[in-house]
Amino acid sequence: MTQRDPPPTEEGWYALHDFRTIDWDAWREAPERRRQRAVEEGIDYLQSHAALDDVDDPGEFGGGHTAVFTVVGHKADLMIVHLRQTVGHLEAAERRFERTELAAFTEQPTSYLSVTEASGYTERARDYFEGEVDDDSGLAQYIQQRLHPEIPDADHVCFYPMSKRRQPEQNWYDLPFDERAEHMARHGDIGRGYGGKVNQMIASSVGFDDYEWGITLWADDPTDIKDLLNEMRFDPSSSKFADFGPFYFGKRFPPEDLDALLAGEPVPTDGDAADADAGHHHGEGHGHGDGDADDHGHAHGQADGDDHPPASDDESGDHPSSSSGGRPDPGDADLDEDDELEGKLANLGLFPGQDYDEGTYGLVFYSEADASDLADEVDGLRGNFDHYDTHVLTTVRANEGRAAIASVWQTESAADTAAGFLNDLAGIVEGYRGPLGEQDADDEPEAAGTDDEIRGQLVEEDIYAGQPRGEDVFALVLYSEADADTLFEEVDGLRDSFDHYDSHVKTAVYDTRAEDSDRSAVVSLWETEKAAEKAAGFLSDLPEVVGRAGEGDGFGTMGMFYTVKPDYRAEFTERFDAVGELLADMEGHRETALLVNREDENDMFIASQWRSQDDAMAFFRSEEFSETVSWGQEVLDDRPRHVFLA
Repeated sequence: MTQRDPPPTEEGWYALHDFRTIDWDAWREAPERRRQRAVEEGIDYLQSHAALDDVDDPGEFGGGHTAVFTVVGHKADLMIVHLRQTVGHLEAAERRFERTELAAFTEQPTSYLSVTEASGYTERARDYFEGEVDDDSGLAQYIQQRLHPEIPDADHVCFYPMSKRRQPEQNWYDLPFDERAEHMARHGDIGRGYGGKVNQMIASSVGFDDYEWGITLWADDPTDIKDLLNEMRFDPSSSKFADFGPFYFGKRFPPEDLDALLAGEPVPTDGDAADADAGHHHGEGHGHGDGDADDHGHAHGQADGDDHPPASDDESGDHPSSSSGGRPDPGDADLDEDDELEGKLANLGLFPGQDYDEGTYGLVFYSEADASDLADEVDGLRGNFDHYDTHVLTTVRANEGRAAIASVWQTESAADTAAGFLNDLAGIVEGYRGPLGEQDADDEPEAAGTDDEIRGQLVEEDIYAGQPRGEDVFALVLYSEADADTLFEEVDGLRDSFDHYDSHVKTAVYDTRAEDSDRSAVVSLWETEKAAEKAAGFLSDLPEVVGRAGEGDGFGTMGMFYTVKPDYRAEFTERFDAVGELLADMEGHRETALLVNREDENDMFIASQWRSQDDAMAFFRSEEFSETVSWGQEVLDDRPRHVFLA
């Protein structure tokens, strides 16, 4: 008989699933004083263990976790799950419960003892067990998170034990190693399809309990657990080689809701859910019920026996999982929140509608590592990321002498999880995270009150106020003293990027006609105020910028855009000179300049600065302006745009 090779394994935390049934007859008959004491001691016990008060030295990965769940059906009423560093901790936790008044009203119909385990069925995983992987690598940290998992704050839980079958014609342990590895890889592909929906913990119970593994699954939607297990049933690793024990299903609730549970009330009592264990706020930062939300990590499994989300024993082993413990913590990534991350992606040649959809979430990291070496590392991570439906793209691009890594995800939580791994790449010096795309209308910041007021007043005066053919125009104007040709080359490059956005109307350079001025104006028109503000971040980096509308003296307060019929161009400029003389004598006028689009001499931009809004409006109400508007109807090739700028 050939001796088969077992996979290498490493163990982590010991797990105790402590099931309790409640003697409801005794509970109803007990005096109120005794029941109150039982509730108080039960809550104290659960909160104390959730806070790890029983752990003297938490160690590198913390001291473990404790959480409590209801169990639906006759098999039990409560399931208390303890994860600890040693069996001794679990034994003490079990006995401490027996010392509470609550224990007098309960019986322990069953329990399950196991230890979290990582095993290696792939070459990459075996490298880890042979010590050929750095401790701070993504693979090593992923293995550690499996050994020291975090109990997620999902709504529902399912626990069951299982073993691999050992029948003459279906003996898992008699299969060659490569055949078992192939089964595990295929099984893993199924589980990865439930990433973001189902999270799990696999713990070995060989020698500890009646079965070989204890499987715990968590999900917000209970049907996700059903769908996963149903699909797994048809995979040969389960259909031919798996035997299952009893299944237990229930809901998580915070310890302080124990009184409500015993009173027959629904728990958790608060839909927003209170702390279900120390430091974990149920529902905080998570989109419960959102089918595509990657809020509780991903489905992972491991080891030999499983009809469960499978092991990440794939080529890389670096799966993003918010069931942390040992995985990189996105909080350690030192990422700056950037509401204009689209701009950074545009600099890398990535645009909405073309490379990703609006409403997604992005990451950008900059690295000083060799770009080719970095690309190899990112390829490995991307192979893992692609297993998840929430992954949109991850790529390496050159950027100003260093490498940039861009990663886009459908949900913020999925991006945060991936950030922990990307931040571990070589040479990372800075990183940014942020939403991509326009906010929902309800979240859109309101336009400045002054802007609204002036637009409204212009409409009342029957003056066009920036809404040609139903569109709204938001303008951004900057002035630069740089060489006009150099400035134009820079703007032309930006414009190529801007044109990828549907909200972009136009961006152009206007040269002044004034002999005593060497300034040029850069005008950028957008359909939304937010889009204009995003563009401002790029335009403000243009060479020798001396100002932007609204930020100080010398900036235009009113922008007027005219497209003149070619035959009337000279007459139009003469008319402007005449109006300019009139403006010079008006109260509150500071400066008005006529600038010409260097690409279209018939496209004129007038920037007019006034001391105050009232002074500017006085001009627009004047008879002289009315006459100018009437005259303009004959010489203009298109309706003028009057846009308040500051």
